[in-house]
Amino acid sequence: MQEERPFVVSIAGFDPSGGAGLLSDIKTLEQVKVMGLGVCTALTLQTDSQCLSLEWRSIEEITKGINVLMSHYPVSVVKIGIVKDAEFLGEIIKAVKICNSDAKIVWDPVLKSTSEFAFFNLETLPVLKNILDNISLITPNYNEYKVLKENNLLSEENPCSVLIKGGHRGDCLGMDVLVEGGKEVLLLPAGGDFVYYPKHGSGCVLSSAIAGELAKGKSLEMACRKAKLYIEQFLKSNPSLLGTHS
Repeated sequence: MQEERPFVVSIAGFDPSGGAGLLSDIKTLEQVKVMGLGVCTALTLQTDSQCLSLEWRSIEEITKGINVLMSHYPVSVVKIGIVKDAEFLGEIIKAVKICNSDAKIVWDPVLKSTSEFAFFNLETLPVLKNILDNISLITPNYNEYKVLKENNLLSEENPCSVLIKGGHRGDCLGMDVLVEGGKEVLLLPAGGDFVYYPKHGSGCVLSSAIAGELAKGKSLEMACRKAKLYIEQFLKSNPSLLGTHS
């Protein structure tokens, strides 16, 4: 008899290349042995190297999808990807918490794509101050972290944990930093030097893997460590921009 798997909802954009967003999240969740469900925030037209267009879905459609899935399945963890602004994010989180006030939320704050396509309206950043309290973990890359820090959104008093990804660092490439409860934990690449191929959607893969491990009952630090091992294999999987999951 197959062992029952926990449920995770990914609330993210649709990327037809399959490298990022919902499709990538579901691939990752399947590999880490959880049941992946999806709610689409936006329809994009993109390849692994270029985003050509984006059409946001209405918040009513998104919250309806959240309500249907979370009222039918025992969802304990939610991963959120691209959202257009802070108010949009706030409405999504409100809908999640109405369904399950104990649900853990992992937000990958995609401010712009690697190809410089802007997703998030930075003018709404101040509104995030009142929203981060309801998020368990945010996973900014180094550049996104600096933007959030400059806007005074990551104070020591904030209960939201932060995983600062090291893939864009000029120094210590591949070294992630987990800040949890005011304590910093360095997550170094496995095997020393970090040798990898750049990948489209790597942030989506990492945050989804963390969400999956949290749903299986892992502590936040252990979930991040296991997800880091997963993303490193993904980044080494082949020389193209589209990684493979195994």
